[in-house]
Amino acid sequence: MSDAALLAHIRAVYAEHRGAYGWPRIWRELLKRSIRVGKQRVQQLMQQHGIRARSKRRFRVMTTDSRHDLPIAPNLLNRNFTPAGPNQAWTGDLTYIATEEGWLFLAVVIDLFSRKVVGWSMRPDMHRSLVIDALEMGVYQRRPQAGGLIFHSDRGSQTPARIFVRSSRSMACWLR
Repeated sequence: MSDAALLAHIRAVYAEHRGAYGWPRIWRELLKRSIRVGKQRVQQLMQQHGIRARSKRRFRVMTTDSRHDLPIAPNLLNRNFTPAGPNQAWTGDLTYIATEEGWLFLAVVIDLFSRKVVGWSMRPDMHRSLVIDALEMGVYQRRPQAGGLIFHSDRGSQTPARIFVRSSRSMACWLR
């Protein structure tokens, strides 16, 4: 079979599968269609004519969105991630976990002194109560000294200063 004829078959298989097939799959598909051809020949023809599989777009969830006009708390921690004792400085962050039932968002609060998780919360959405629930769990378990705790997090829209403290009145006295 000539290169031109083989190239027509390759382009047909490629088009049928909307550009998702690379040379290994196209080669196997050609064999299924009783077109006897070597792997290297298919690979070389595709390469010479710029035919290659589209790569899949990665699913990416943004857990931090700093582009908001909400008030932001001052950075009291000032990159001092080694407090002198427990329950003086906590930090928190969000991540997401793929499950069989879909994505779940996880908020974790860590005591910077002991490096232990003091609170966590999971939800199917990124509502600010996700972070508040994790922080409340830490306050309930650890009972930090009133007014002596710094909670440090990124500038994401789930934890802006005023809304965060206002919606968790039970913790307002614990935070500095």
